[in-house]
Amino acid sequence: MAAFLHRLLRWTFAFSLFLGASAGAMEYGTADEAKALVAKAAEFYKANGKDKLLEEINNPQGQFITHDLYVVAYALDGVRLAHPYNKAFIGQSVADAVDPDGKHYGQEELALIKSKGTGWVDYKYADPVTKKPVEKSFYVLKVDNQIFLGCGVYKR
Repeated sequence: MAAFLHRLLRWTFAFSLFLGASAGAMEYGTADEAKALVAKAAEFYKANGKDKLLEEINNPQGQFITHDLYVVAYALDGVRLAHPYNKAFIGQSVADAVDPDGKHYGQEELALIKSKGTGWVDYKYADPVTKKPVEKSFYVLKVDNQIFLGCGVYKR
C-alpha cells in the first residue's frame, strides 16, 4: 500500500507541475479576437463615455486585454489617448510611426480611418517575447468623430 501511495503522490506532483507550466504558457490571440475586443471597447465607450473608456484601457488588468491582445485608443489625428502597457506612448502620435523596413504604418492607419473607418494595417513590430521584428496586423475602428480604437495580432 505504501508503494502505491508513493507512486500516486509522485504522479500527482508531476501532473501538478505540468498543469502549472501549461497555465503559465502564453496564449496568443487571433484576428477574430482582436476585432471582438475592439468592438467590446467601442460598446463600452458608447455606454460609459470617453473618460471611463480611457481609464479602463490604461488599466493593465483591465477588461480590454486578453492573451497577448490589448486595445489602444487614439484621437482622430493619431495621438494616442490610452495604452495599457506603455504609458510613454500616451500623448504621442502614431502618424510618424515607421517599421524596421521603413513602412509608414501610422500614416496607413490614419488614411484607413479617414477613408473606410475600419480595416487592417500590416507592418513589422518588435515581438514582446523575442524582441525581434515580426509581422503584425493591426485592426482599427473609427468609433465616432473623436476617437478610433486599435488592436494588433502578431503573426507567429
